[in-house]
Amino acid sequence: MHIRSLLLSAILLFPPSLVVAQDPMELTVMSFNIWGGGGNAGKSVDETVAVIKTVGADIVGIQETRLEPDPCTAESCSATGESKARAIAEKLGYFFYDQGQQNAALWANAILSRYPTGKATPHDLGVEIDVNGRKVYAFNLHLTDFPYQPYQLLNIEYGTAPFLKTAAEAELAAKAARGPALDLFFADLKHADGADAAFVFGDFNEPSHLDWTDAAVRAGRHPLAVGYPSSRRIEAEGGFIDLFRAAFPDPVAKPGCTWTPTSEPTASDDHHDRIDYTLGRAKNLTVIKAGIVGEKTPEADIVVTPWPSDHRASMAVVQF
Repeated sequence: MHIRSLLLSAILLFPPSLVVAQDPMELTVMSFNIWGGGGNAGKSVDETVAVIKTVGADIVGIQETRLEPDPCTAESCSATGESKARAIAEKLGYFFYDQGQQNAALWANAILSRYPTGKATPHDLGVEIDVNGRKVYAFNLHLTDFPYQPYQLLNIEYGTAPFLKTAAEAELAAKAARGPALDLFFADLKHADGADAAFVFGDFNEPSHLDWTDAAVRAGRHPLAVGYPSSRRIEAEGGFIDLFRAAFPDPVAKPGCTWTPTSEPTASDDHHDRIDYTLGRAKNLTVIKAGIVGEKTPEADIVVTPWPSDHRASMAVVQF
């Protein structure tokens, strides 16, 4: 066969769109419980906008875009007022999607993006984003905080939740509390099949199985090792990696607490923990950097003052 024929055969078998590799894509992603856009602390959205600008986030999952009511109890706390997502997006010059459905996986959520947003998933938990021709899905969750297993294990009263003694009891309680929400998430996740990348943001109101380890118990960080099911399930069934833990695998050296900047770590009526997540999956996904965003060091890797929320944020820079 002549060389010309060989070249023609190669072109027919492997058209240029298939043989030319795409350049690596770099994105900065972020999860941020904004506490009513600062409104629950009597602040304007400007401080929330300043946090996102400082991080330079391309895609952000924000939770609690609306206000907590007064009273807000463990058993009853429905969002009130208007979502601050539009106001924040307009100040940033971003696209946004307000996740307006009411279900077990949402509590006043929205997704902000430097890139155009497209169709949402059926349960409103995710949205397609066109990142310079790459198909990216962003999912954003806010799971229930009641019952809250760290408090149950530490005999801290929170509503009518009973105290627990064992890891098995805590794992079962966590699965019962948040399992239905994750069922909705996995139903929506099917729509991201074939996407170039997918990210999950959220205030899970549940620690990670990667944090409550035997080593953390020996260090006095937690009362016992617990294989918390929500983070484990998203990792095992969804194929996602915890971007913060990928950068900082030692939970003793780097706890990464996002809950809470409103109390001291020694407070007897609270327990500081990492319950806000940035998770990702993609072919050849690399975590370039990750960190916690908050009010001061050493708790935060990126410091922004004044700080508008009762949560710290989680961010990561990734390449895929």
